[in-house]
Amino acid sequence: PILYSYFRSSCSWRVRIALALKGISYDLVPVNLIKDGGQQFSAEFKALNPMQQVPALKIDGIILSQSLAIINYLEETHPNPRLLPQDPKKRAQVRMIADHIASGIQPLQNLSVLKQMGEKKMEWAQNCIASGFQALEQILQHTAGRYCVGDEVSVADLCLVPQVANAERFKVDMGPYPTITRINKALLELEAFKISHPSRQPDTPAELRA
Repeated sequence: PILYSYFRSSCSWRVRIALALKGISYDLVPVNLIKDGGQQFSAEFKALNPMQQVPALKIDGIILSQSLAIINYLEETHPNPRLLPQDPKKRAQVRMIADHIASGIQPLQNLSVLKQMGEKKMEWAQNCIASGFQALEQILQHTAGRYCVGDEVSVADLCLVPQVANAERFKVDMGPYPTITRINKALLELEAFKISHPSRQPDTPAELRA
């Protein structure tokens, strides 16, 4: 497999965690979203992913984009360890939380949106994340065990950790979100989350390396 990734991309990080958890080795091709006016806009990369976003994964003779679609493919082709619970209710809760983050929070504060915001980009990002986290904190109080849904790592957790990192980068006050904070801390102790961390990628700038 070949993963086209950017060290700081939260969507790429989700996929890196899934690959690490499932023990799938891959080659990484960095796509710098800032350098050269954004390498994702090159004709070469557009041929791989017409949406001009990372991640993209070349695997088993196909090219997949969209982090949750990639993770679902990995789940179906490499079922162990499972990232979707067997219980239908828990599985629905996992998907709900993943969608809440992947559709309801992350796109509103990603690079392409922030570029449109000019001087207000920090305030905009903080507001988008805070309103999403208020809802998420409430949901997790009903679903969480050690992790987002019960005590098994799931797709929901793969979405949570990169989003908390974004929140910290945009200086969101995490005080009102004790459940999110507790789960994030527990997940960051797991090896798959450590090795996939933005501070430990081949394309991480020297000043941001762990």
